Amino acid sequence: MASDLRYSEEPVRPPGPRQLLVQVLYLSVDPGLRGWLNPARTYIAPVEVGDVMRAIGVGKVVEANGHNRFSPGDYVMGMLGTQEVCTTDGEDLVRVDPALAPLPTYLGTLGLPGLTAYVAVSDLGRPAQGETFVVSAGAGAVGSVAGQLARLRDCRVVGIVGGYEKCRYVTEELRFDAAIDYKSEEVSRGLRRECPDGVNVYLDNVGGEILDAVLERLARGARVVISGAVSQYNVTGPWRGPSNYMSLLVNRASMVGFVVWDHLDRYESFVAEMAALIRNGSVRSREQIVDGLAELPNAVATLFAGDNLGKLVLRIAGDE
Repeated sequence: MASDLRYSEEPVRPPGPRQLLVQVLYLSVDPGLRGWLNPARTYIAPVEVGDVMRAIGVGKVVEANGHNRFSPGDYVMGMLGTQEVCTTDGEDLVRVDPALAPLPTYLGTLGLPGLTAYVAVSDLGRPAQGETFVVSAGAGAVGSVAGQLARLRDCRVVGIVGGYEKCRYVTEELRFDAAIDYKSEEVSRGLRRECPDGVNVYLDNVGGEILDAVLERLARGARVVISGAVSQYNVTGPWRGPSNYMSLLVNRASMVGFVVWDHLDRYESFVAEMAALIRNGSVRSREQIVDGLAELPNAVATLFAGDNLGKLVLRIAGDE
C-alpha cells in the first residue's frame, strides 16, 4: 500500500461559514483503508487518486465558524482523514468525552469497531445461554469485543486467531473459552475439537477458507453474521465466496451481512452501555499505538500481516 500513498504538505484551509477546523489527534488503522482503494462496487465510494486517504479519527475542535453543534475545545470522532488538520462541515462527527475513556478507546471498543461487535451480537447473531459463539480475527478490534459480549451472555466463546500470543490473549485476558490458531493447525480440525455440538453463531471478519471451514460445522438454526472479509481485500481477481453454502440449507441456517454505518443512530446509547461494562471490568479494551502520520503504510502492513494485538491506532499529535 505504501506505493499507493503520497505524503505531502499543504497550507491549512481555514473553515468557511458553519465549518470546523479540527486538529487530528488519533487515527484508526482499519482493514477498510485497503478496501476503500478498490474500484469494485461496495458500500462506499472508493478513494479517488489525489484525495486525502479516508480514515476515522479523533480530534479536537480548534475553530468553529458559526457551527451550530460544536465549539472550540470539543473532542470529536468521525471521518477526519489521514491528515494533521481537517476542515469539515462536521456532519458525520460525534462528540466524545475524554473523561469517560481515553481518546484512543473511541477508535476501538467505544468506536465503530465496538459498535460493529455490539450490533453483530445483540441484533443479528443473538447468541443464547449455552450456545457456541465463534468469531474470526478474535484478537482484533471487532472480534475481541464481540467475543466478550457473547461471553456475558453465558455462551461458549471460541476465537479463531493467528499465533500463540493471540491465543493466550483471548483465553487468559479476554476469558474466551478456547482459541484456534489458524497458523499452526487446520481450522476445520480445531472446530471439531472445540465445537463438538456445532457452531450456533459465527461472526465472520475474514471470509475465504476460514468461512468455508465454519460453514462445515454449523448447528441447526445457526446464524452467520458477515462483518468483513479481510482475507480478500488484497485479491486482484474475483473474490472467493463460500464454496459450501448449501450447509445453510441443510442446517436451516441463515447468513446476513451488515455495515455499521447503517446503525449510527445506536451510537450514543451504545457508548453509555459499553463504557459501563469497561468500568466494571466486564469488557477489556486494548489499543496498540503507533506514532506519526508517516507510519501509516507500515501500520496497514502490520494489520494485514496479523501482527497487531487489539485495536491498532495511529497517534498524530498529543493533546496538550
